[in-house]
Formats: sequence, structure tokens, C-alpha cells
Amino acid sequence: MIKECYLYEQLENNIARCKTCEHRCTISNTKFGFCGVRKNINGKLHFLFYNQSIAENIDPVEKKPLFDYLPGTKTLTIATVGCNFCCKWCQNCDISQITKTSECENAFKIGFELSPERIIKDAILAKCPSISYSYTEPTIFLEYALDTMKLAHEKGLKNIWVTNGFMTHEALDLVLPYLDAVNIDLKTFDDKKYQKYTCGQLAPILRNITKIHEKKVHLEITTLIVPGLNDKKSDLISIVKFIHKLDQNIPWHITQYHPAHKMIASPSPIALLKDIQAMAYNIGLKKVYLGNL
Repeated sequence: MIKECYLYEQLENNIARCKTCEHRCTISNTKFGFCGVRKNINGKLHFLFYNQSIAENIDPVEKKPLFDYLPGTKTLTIATVGCNFCCKWCQNCDISQITKTSECENAFKIGFELSPERIIKDAILAKCPSISYSYTEPTIFLEYALDTMKLAHEKGLKNIWVTNGFMTHEALDLVLPYLDAVNIDLKTFDDKKYQKYTCGQLAPILRNITKIHEKKVHLEITTLIVPGLNDKKSDLISIVKFIHKLDQNIPWHITQYHPAHKMIASPSPIALLKDIQAMAYNIGLKKVYLGNL
């Protein structure tokens, strides 16, 4: 089921500009945005995977990872195909990157029908106090996620986003009234590396982290340590100081890299992760967790 996008503007000559993520793609008629899930149809922008989920699972909330929000509970997790990043190490590349490959036509043949109403029923039946929007990037299925989030709040369920944080301020303003907790993947503090390895940018992510914290949404931050890419002390100190300046009690997850997708480096040494953890504690962070070990 396709749905007209919530955030875009119509330009001349049937061109549409998406306002969902910070790529702000300018899309000609019949063409797709960078994420591969938004298409210009006669000058109107449409999300192509509404009600079409690629995954629905029950996970421990700690898997998101969220260690300080509803600990010990389960969360119903959903996703669609597609992503607005192109991370070289993506562990879910078979579903996140399929809309950018030669197999993109297959993206419309996989997945299953799952309405927002059904998601709510499934969460209640499974006795999950929350719904998570994860596995791929929830920003790119904004319409699907937001409609589900509104229903979830009506039923007393909590909403969790696991995100790269690259949404526009317009998109963040739409979801904030219904967003209860978020884990943002802060991959590096080097903008050039962000652009080279993820196709994203650092500044909008820092802006959104700051705004989410100011709005008092529960926030945890994750950094995957990729050897030779973002394991330099100077880069990591910048991340720690940024988090510490916001709030020393924000949990920071340091996760171990394992070879995936287009990255074939060795796994992050556990000793390195422990050194990073000690450095973060010395600077003043109160909650630093090791993960993916």
C-alpha cells in the first residue's frame, strides 16, 4: 500500500523535494529518493511500503540497546526495507540496502502485510509494554511509524526509536509528542568519515541528539568501534565530551564490530573496548556499557 508522504514540497515541472531526512532529496517524476522507498508519482511524493513490514519480532529491550529504560521487558519490533544511510558495515544490509541495489525490484515482493492496528494488537497479545522501530532506519518509514505510534500511545504503549539520528527537524517535531525512548547511533565525530562511510553528515545528528535530550525523551547513545575507522582516541574523546556536556548520566554503549557487508576488518579487540570504557569513566560519564561481545 502506498501513502502520500507527510513531509515534502512540490516544485515546478512535477519535481518534489522530500523533507523527511537531511538528504532532502529533490526527486523528478517517476524517480526515487536516496532511501529507495519514496517515489515521485506525478509530482506527489509517496511512501511505497506502508503496511508492508519486513520484520516483526519480540526482543529484549536491552537488545536495542536500551539498558536504562523498561529493563527486563520485551519490546515488539518492526521495520520496513530501506535506509537513508549506506554504512559499509551494516549488519542488516540484506533488508536495509536492497532498495539501492540491482535487486531493488525484489524489495516490493518481500515482507508481509502488517497494519498499525495489527501491530498494536500483537504487542498487547505478547504483553509487550513497548513497540520499537528498528533493524532499518525508522525515519524512512515515518508515515508507517508515526501512525503506529499514535495508536500505541492511545493504548498506553511506549514507543522506541533506534535511529541514525539523520531526520529533519520537521520529522523530529512530528514524532516527539509520541516518542518515549530513543537510541541514536553516533558513529564518529568526524564529518568527513560520516560522509565517506555512511553517506550522512554529523551536524544534523548532533542537533537532533541535543533536541531529544532537551525534550526529556529517554536517550541512550551507541558507538560501534570499527578498527582503523573510528577507534582513534581523539575522535572518541570528542564523542565522550559531547555526551558529558549534555548530561553525564546519558548511557553510552560501546559495541564490538564484527565483519559485515563491505567491511572486512577484524573484530574490535575487547581490550580496546575496555580502554575506551575506562577513558569515558575518567572524563565523567556515569553509565558506559560494552556490547556485542
